Order: sequence, then structure tokens, then C-alpha cells
Amino acid sequence: MSQAISMVDTFDPVGYSAIPTPPEGFKSGFVGIVGRPNVGKSTLMNALVGQKVAITSPTAQTTRNRLRGILSTDQAQIIFVDTPGIHKPHHELGKILVKNARMAIDSVDATLFVVDGSAEAGRGDQFVAELLAHSSGPVILGMNKVDQQPEQAEAIAPLDASYQSLADAHGWPLVKFSALHETSLDTLLATLIDQLDPGPYYYPPDLVTDQPERFIMGELIREQILLNTREEVPHSVAIAVDRVEEDTNITRILATIHVERESQKGILIGKKGSMLKVIGSDARQQIQKLVMGQVYLELFVKVVPKWRQSRSRLEDFGYRVEE
Repeated sequence: MSQAISMVDTFDPVGYSAIPTPPEGFKSGFVGIVGRPNVGKSTLMNALVGQKVAITSPTAQTTRNRLRGILSTDQAQIIFVDTPGIHKPHHELGKILVKNARMAIDSVDATLFVVDGSAEAGRGDQFVAELLAHSSGPVILGMNKVDQQPEQAEAIAPLDASYQSLADAHGWPLVKFSALHETSLDTLLATLIDQLDPGPYYYPPDLVTDQPERFIMGELIREQILLNTREEVPHSVAIAVDRVEEDTNITRILATIHVERESQKGILIGKKGSMLKVIGSDARQQIQKLVMGQVYLELFVKVVPKWRQSRSRLEDFGYRVEE
């Protein structure tokens, strides 16, 4: 797998190698990673590209935007499109996320349908399978979290059988792996490449994402909120990176955390600002890895009532139906 490098604010070929002419037999294409919430899609994409380009947490529906991670090898270039988990939406934000995930199915060259291999296939998996049954491109059924399966063979058998049955019903290849422990990912990668057509390099081979650096900064802040606060807060949070100033020794970042209720603001700030300090400190450490240098991060919290229900607010925070 390719060596990861740092990401830039907007795609600019300066500082990256030129897009080379591919060798004979080279393959390329866009692969959508879809599935129910919390099946490990973002963890998988990070593992495949060799660098953190998507945030992860135990909280479902962590991914909100279609993220692209780019893997370049000697044989192929795969642009992975990580999508929000497909679920029943309960607000305008949820409707946009699910619609974007469905649109991704129709706009990629192949689809990797990721499922939670530690539990039997359920109604949610069947629902996603029915959506994918109508896609024009090839589909690979990826059985993740096999490291969390029971140790007893008799307990594993029904899990495997439920997904094998799902794969057989649609004629899809089935690959078992663990994204967390990065086991059997070579087998998964070989299966994906086999499904792609010959094609060019779409990006320089040393690029790992086409997302703006400010977007990644905001996501790293949101990740620490997901990891450090209670259940009621994470889905009500939007991050705006208001200012980034860079000089030789340090990057200064000013960001605002938007929530829907005063009670959520209180949770985020914590007693005498303790929670906000923890979130800021943890986020700063992650952002320093991104920019490969010292970071000064200043966070503010602002209440914007019912922002998830407002189309104009959602657009202000970067959430819109993607074309």
C-alpha cells in the first residue's frame, strides 16, 4: 500500500508528483463504501489508504459527507468514496445524508457493501442489499469485524451462512476481513481491483485525499466531541473553522462548535471549561499530525436552535445534497 503524506487545503499539483502515464494493464476507478451505520466503513477506508482521512467513533452515523480516500499501487488507483450510513432519517440532516449515500451508489464504478460480521444479517442489511441490487456496477460484500466473532465454530457458522446466503442471492463475491486489525485486506483489495476496468491515474499517486484541509480539521474536532461527550450531544454538533493562520513555527486555528440547545453547550464546556479543554487538547494533537507542526487551537461554542431542520443552516455548515 502507498505511503501516506500530508493533505493540502485545496488540490494543487505543486508539491506533488505529476500524474504519470499508467503501465499496461493498470486499472482505476471509484469504489463506493456503503452499509448501515457503525459497521466500520471509515475505519476500513483509513486502513486501506494508510492514513486517517475519515473520523471514527463508536457513535453511529459518524460520517456526514462523502469522503474520498485515494489508494495508489503499482497495479491500480482506487478512489474510495466513504458514505454516511444508510438509515431511517429523523430530521432534515438525516434525509440529506441518506440521499447522498444513495446517489453515491449510482455514481461509482463498483460498490463495497460493508456489513458487521460479528452479528447475523438483519433487516437493515437486507434493505441496503435491495438498493444495491439495482445498481449498474459490480458489488462486493465485505464482511467486517470478523475479529469480534465468537471463538466457537458452531457460533460462527450461522453468522457466515447469513451473509453467504445474501451474497449468493445477488451473485456477489464475499470477502471476510477485519479493518481494525487490518487482516485479509490484501484479499479484499485484490477482489476490488479485479472488478475494475483498465483506466488512468485520476490523481497524483502520492495524494491520499481530495478533501480541503479545513474540512479535515473540522472533522478532527468533531471526532473528539464524539469520543468525549454524552449520547445527546454528538449528532447535534456542527463545526465551522473560522480562521486558519500559518507561519513558520505554528498554525493558529479558530473554530466554532454549533449545538442546538443551551444544555448541550453546558455539556461541551463542562465545569469551569474542563470538557472544552479536553476536546481542544485532544483535537489539537490530531491536527498537529495533519499539518505536521505545532498548532494553537481556540474553540468557541454557539447555540443555533434546530439547525438540523433548517435547509439554509445546513448549507451554511456544508451539508447539502451532492450532485
